[in-house]
Amino acid sequence: MFTVSYFDRRRFLQVTAAVGLATAATTLPAADADVSGVWPQWRGPTRDGQTPNSPTWPDTLTDDNFQQSWRVELEPSYSGPIVAADRVFVTETVDRKFEVVRALDRVTGKELWKQQWDGALTVPFFAASNGSWIRATPAFDGDTLYVAGMRDVLVALDAQTGQERWRVDFVKQLKTPVPAFGFVSSPLVLGDSVYVQAGASVIKLNKRTGEIVWRTLDDGGGMLGSAFSSPVYVGSLAGREQLLVQTRDKLAGVDPTNGKELWSQQIESFRGMNILTPTIWQDHVFTSSYGGKSLLFKLSPGDNDSLSLAEAWVNKTQGYMSSPVVWKDHAYLHLKNQRFTCIDLATGKEAWTTRPYGKYWSIIAQQDRALALDERGTLLYLHLTPEKFDLLAERKVSEQESWAHLAIAGDQVFVRDRRGLTTFRWR
Repeated sequence: MFTVSYFDRRRFLQVTAAVGLATAATTLPAADADVSGVWPQWRGPTRDGQTPNSPTWPDTLTDDNFQQSWRVELEPSYSGPIVAADRVFVTETVDRKFEVVRALDRVTGKELWKQQWDGALTVPFFAASNGSWIRATPAFDGDTLYVAGMRDVLVALDAQTGQERWRVDFVKQLKTPVPAFGFVSSPLVLGDSVYVQAGASVIKLNKRTGEIVWRTLDDGGGMLGSAFSSPVYVGSLAGREQLLVQTRDKLAGVDPTNGKELWSQQIESFRGMNILTPTIWQDHVFTSSYGGKSLLFKLSPGDNDSLSLAEAWVNKTQGYMSSPVVWKDHAYLHLKNQRFTCIDLATGKEAWTTRPYGKYWSIIAQQDRALALDERGTLLYLHLTPEKFDLLAERKVSEQESWAHLAIAGDQVFVRDRRGLTTFRWR
């Protein structure tokens, strides 16, 4: 589909999203919904919680400009919805036995197809209160949907029909243990390849056949199994094309062509709780861990084609499951202590920190505006500024817990809660 070269990650992923729009089903329903945008993967078209191609957001959130369009009842899932030109893909865990994938009409919510397989898994007791449901968000390349099942299985489905094209059972193929928390890391599609953190390692597969191309950062499956964080393609950083990955105990850069580890850094965390997706700022990498700290590292070219990593700053804040968004040199991050904070990326100093909110936020930004969904089903509309925490509006959008990531495409906002998917019109 593409030959990967040394260009900016945002541009690459915007092109990927555009191809997803162009190659999905071409007949759009006769309705006035704006279906110009897509949401093809974890954290959106550019995989950073930004909406580069959506219409300009309104100044506030009211009953007039934010109205429910439809709702479909579903069984539980942590997976965020994937939005194509004419359909939405969702996952479920049914009867604690089956993993189910559905394609729904984007405008009406009508089911287009359903696929399922055996795939249940019970997570450790200290995490069981939030449910043992399918966790990873699928990825869509305009033709195929790549779904990560709990028992370390990756399944490729025809997006039009739901027919299975191939599957890889990493436990059987690599003789690795079933991860205690399941397959958590969301797949990344890049050119003709799929990258995953599975099989207690980072793996590149041929997206057309499922054949493993390379495997790196193998940790043997210790400490309850595979990583939680999802890989990101960062283009050329410090002069080297690389994937940014965060395993259970380290942060690393990997050559996407051959799997070579370009650099790595141990990250302190409790029980390997490196969960959020790390973030690029200029030539720096930002991360934060549960039971650890927030850190910024600067990458520089070294000797003999190597890369040099230096700690720019460290502060005491602890991230958890929520990945940050960045606007004008500041990271906006929901923390382990349930507070929301603004961090100056140049200095590491906290500009402000709020009172406690929910346990988890999924955040999507458009320049200095952001929508944040907490696990209690409350949607917050924020003005992102280092001057103060500026809450413009908030609205209850679900009576169920909402652990899945928000999705925004065109003028539609998709909220996946514990018992269903609700679509709102965002005018």
